[in-house]
Amino acid sequence: MEIPSSKPPPKNGSTKQSGDAAEDEALRHLKRHGLRLLQRNYRTPGRGGGEIDLIMQTPDGTTVFVEVRSRASAAHGGAGASISFFKQRRIVFAARHYLLSQRPLPPCRFDVVLVEPHGLQWLQAAFDAG
Repeated sequence: MEIPSSKPPPKNGSTKQSGDAAEDEALRHLKRHGLRLLQRNYRTPGRGGGEIDLIMQTPDGTTVFVEVRSRASAAHGGAGASISFFKQRRIVFAARHYLLSQRPLPPCRFDVVLVEPHGLQWLQAAFDAG
C-alpha cells in the first residue's frame, strides 16, 4: 500500500533526526489503520543484539514487529534495499527476546514501512523468522 508522504524526511538534519521523523510518520500511518503501539525502539540487552523500531498490535491481537526505513533518494535501491538478510536476522533475534515475556505467545509478523520522497509504503509480512 503506497501512500503519499505527508512530510519528507529532513534533508539537513542528522540521521537520527531523519530516522525519528520517519518513525513518527510510520507510527501515525499504522495507528490510522487500527494498530496500537506496544513499544517503540525495543532493544535487547548487551552488545550485538537487535533493535525493533515499533512493536504494534492489530485489532485481532497479532503482534507486529515493524522496521522503518527511510531514504532521501531511490539511489542504490532505495529504502527497501537496505534491509539485508543480516538486518532481518537481528530483528528476528530481538523479536524472540521480546516474546520471552509474552504468555501465551501471540501470532506475529514482520512488517516494513518504507519512507521515501515519493511516499510511504507499508509492506505487511515482508519477511519471516525462518
